[in-house]
Amino acid sequence: MNAFRSLHRSILILFGVVVISIVTLVHFSVSKIVAEQSRAQQQSISPAITLIGEQLLKPLHVSETLAKAKELKELMKYKEIDEQAVFTMLKRLEREFSMAFFFASDISRMQYNSNGSKLVLDPAKVDWYFRYKDWQQDAIADIGQWEDPHFYIDLKVYDDNGNFLGFFGVSKSLDSFVEIFDQYKSRYGYDFIFVDQDDNIALSSDPDLIVDETTFKTLQSLDWYQSLDVSKLPGGSLNNALVTIAGKDVLVAEVGVDPFGWTMYLLTPLQARQTEISRSFIISVVTLLVIIFVLFLMIYHLLYYFKRDMQKNFQTDPLTRLPNRNKVELRYSEMLDEKRHVGLVLIDIDHFKSVNDNYGHNAGDDVLRQISKFLQSHLRDGDVVGRWGGEEFVLLLPDTTPEQAFEVAQKLCTGLAGMTASTGSVNLQVTASFGVSHTAVDKPLTDVLAYADDALYQAKRDGRNMVKMQLSKAA
Repeated sequence: MNAFRSLHRSILILFGVVVISIVTLVHFSVSKIVAEQSRAQQQSISPAITLIGEQLLKPLHVSETLAKAKELKELMKYKEIDEQAVFTMLKRLEREFSMAFFFASDISRMQYNSNGSKLVLDPAKVDWYFRYKDWQQDAIADIGQWEDPHFYIDLKVYDDNGNFLGFFGVSKSLDSFVEIFDQYKSRYGYDFIFVDQDDNIALSSDPDLIVDETTFKTLQSLDWYQSLDVSKLPGGSLNNALVTIAGKDVLVAEVGVDPFGWTMYLLTPLQARQTEISRSFIISVVTLLVIIFVLFLMIYHLLYYFKRDMQKNFQTDPLTRLPNRNKVELRYSEMLDEKRHVGLVLIDIDHFKSVNDNYGHNAGDDVLRQISKFLQSHLRDGDVVGRWGGEEFVLLLPDTTPEQAFEVAQKLCTGLAGMTASTGSVNLQVTASFGVSHTAVDKPLTDVLAYADDALYQAKRDGRNMVKMQLSKAA
């Protein structure tokens, strides 16, 4: 009963461990997948933010700082411009910052470039100046110089009284952007599309989308955009929209470039992200299977040890902890299977009933336990002593002749007669009667026991405390 309770408790604990482990692992797996998704999203966005910072915001911040310089304002506030001083300043800035600079004076109506060129601000030829002059924004990003398209950042310059002096800014060739975008695409596998405030595609990692002469392409002209129902997108935003480009699923991320009112769209092939997330999922599943396998082994070993303990309990006498009848019969069969000669001794404690009657069953149990220990301590390795029932014990003596079995029984008989058994309150002298039998052939245990039982009866009849032997004719 205790074994069943132990098994029940162990299985409940193990079941709890399994449930907790699986729930924990599932939670961990889901968290890992979500983290992997976030990591993949961050991994794709971070370089894009870096690109915006390096290629767009850095030139803006540099030019914003320079546009506040007193030296620049002094040059721009006169109608007669000191051109030598202007070109000297612009060339120095170009060397220091590795950028092409320009300024356009509103008073002199002239534009000066760091490459040494200058241009009259004629409304018929330089429309950008007059168009942006009336805009509210002080920072404008634009594409111009159509024979060799450049990206421009135009900053309005004011004197100390807030009077408009003109524009100062930087320019970069679109070819340089194409080269940089190509490097990012090769490294990270995604495309960029920058759309200006008029929904024109100003910059892109796809050279086919970059402005051609004076014609801009728009986001609305792209096939994948036309296949979208923008009205059904949350807030009309393309962020996290899934589109199909050239037969491949692509995830769109939308990032605002606030200083210019531009928007950057990051097009990430979904297959790459799916591969990363699938790899994470597979690792989690394999981990789960390993844990389940380990728990299965634990359950298997638990049941194995339980079975072994149960077998031990079913084959052990609970009082003396000696093998019971089942175990003795099993060991006898094993000895015969091994073709071994077996001597069998049946032992009966003399007048044991009087011990129970005079001193109680507890005293009788103490005597039986002490006799059990005595018998165990006086046998050879490989011999078996078991409790047959009541006050009877049985010995199996493998690889012995009848004479050797009789000799072993005689020594035990003498030893028992000289032993004092204690009940706690009184010391008792005990003796036992022995019946010896033997078999050298495959013979049922009941047959061999029958001869030993006859010999035991003869020993009891002849006065007890002695050994008798009876052998079959085919012993």
